[in-house]
Amino acid sequence: MKARIKWVEKTLMVGESGSGHAVVMDGPPESGGQNLGVRPMEMILLGLGGCTQFDVVHILKKGRHQVSRCEVELQAERAEQDPKVFTKIHVHFIVAGDGLTEKVVERAVGLSAEKYCSASIMLGQVAEITHDFELVES
Repeated sequence: MKARIKWVEKTLMVGESGSGHAVVMDGPPESGGQNLGVRPMEMILLGLGGCTQFDVVHILKKGRHQVSRCEVELQAERAEQDPKVFTKIHVHFIVAGDGLTEKVVERAVGLSAEKYCSASIMLGQVAEITHDFELVES
């Protein structure tokens, strides 16, 4: 896997993935940024959410379950001193689908958290990560 980050100006940068996609990142105004893109640490949190959501949907579909909605909300705390690593992350899933049960969703979330989500397992080395979910109507 490869990536490249190009500095544009001030704290503005463009990240290019090895698969050919780009994302704009910027720092906060108090650090000289213009608020034109996602902060780099927000990208890490978004990556965690995307990675675990991918797993949960994949696991449910592989089990032949009908999934009509899967959202992930993340709440993170960071250390106050540099390096300001994540110390706590809470991952909340909102899932809907015909015939889904709490047991099935709980299993998918657990498998992602404990076995498949590379981002979650990696970040879990430095942060306490908790998970929960709610099963909602389609």
